[in-house]
Amino acid sequence: MQINKVTIEDIPIKGKRVFIRADFNVPLDPDHNISDDTRIRQTLPTINYAIDAGAKVILASHLDRPNGVDPRYSLAPVAKRLQRFLGKDIFFSEETVGPQAQKNVECLKDGDVLLLENLRFHSGEEQNDPVFARALADLGVDIYINDAFGAVHRSHASITGITNFVKILGCGFLMKKEMNYLVKGMANPARPFVAILGGEKVSGKIGVIENLGKKVDKVIIGGGMAFTFLKAFGVDVGNSIVEDSMLDFARDVRENAIARGVKFYLPVDCVAAPKMDPSVEVKRVPVQEIPKGWLGLDIGPASVHLFRQVISDAKTILWNGPMGVFEMDAFSRGTFAIAHVVANAYALTIVGGGETAEAVHRAGESENISFISTGGGAALQLLEGKDLPGLSVLPDKE
Repeated sequence: MQINKVTIEDIPIKGKRVFIRADFNVPLDPDHNISDDTRIRQTLPTINYAIDAGAKVILASHLDRPNGVDPRYSLAPVAKRLQRFLGKDIFFSEETVGPQAQKNVECLKDGDVLLLENLRFHSGEEQNDPVFARALADLGVDIYINDAFGAVHRSHASITGITNFVKILGCGFLMKKEMNYLVKGMANPARPFVAILGGEKVSGKIGVIENLGKKVDKVIIGGGMAFTFLKAFGVDVGNSIVEDSMLDFARDVRENAIARGVKFYLPVDCVAAPKMDPSVEVKRVPVQEIPKGWLGLDIGPASVHLFRQVISDAKTILWNGPMGVFEMDAFSRGTFAIAHVVANAYALTIVGGGETAEAVHRAGESENISFISTGGGAALQLLEGKDLPGLSVLPDKE
């Protein structure tokens, strides 16, 4: 993949209307307050650069998956948080497109910032409707900058469609950083290079497993997907999550890894319970001794010790996917222990977005990781070696 893209630094933006597609899809608590503003903070360097350069800044983002206009998913709280971070007034448009939004844009002076209302209040956003894409461009956009890595795997109106109607395109600093770590960092990693892969299903990580299997020195498999591998090698895993359709694939992955000299590690023990419920009895057992009818829901202490030894000499670590059902306290210890191990490693450490980023945050280790991707699905596709629609439409440097 070509990653040497034109960036905001390469474009004269003073006095221009610069449309920055950001990713402000932040998690909300039950009262719809922002519970984690990491994604907002990650976009600040691009926004500050545009302000300092004297651009008229138009910010756009989606938030969650509203079914039409829904005040619960308004970006107004994001505007307030941005105002605090930037230390200046942020203008908020209650319309995303239309006469009022255009009037709001026309009032902008150099260095001003306007945030548009939730893009997904319009069905045309996810449908990549050219009419909606044109309406966004018709806000008087001179320059389009994509800094929304978390959405760059989507072919939506504000990601790909709008680029048909704006002549000058580029990417922001966050996008550049994501590509540097997830593409350049993986292309020629310091070794030993260890990949830690978890999560529920093998099928969701096929491309990542195959692509990374050609580059890594060691692979650690945890989470629900570990039980598919364990069953493939003849272990009775009780009622643990297993994808029977993936058993042959799991066997092939291990055989191919061993043939290439890649070390391959699976859990040796687990935290088991009769059902996925934090109030029920739990046991720490070797993986071969899961009680009949029970299921494994976290890696156990012996696995943590083993994986710590595997990681101890790593120079590059990529982690994608939790080690268990970390959302429940009873099954969180394995994931949090690995978060501490990775954070304390003398290595370049990259965490691949989504649930893993949340786990690292909850473990209190976010500041001790070299890089945490802001994109779950986008990070996975990039690690699979796939093209991303939102990147493909951005121009390469000469």
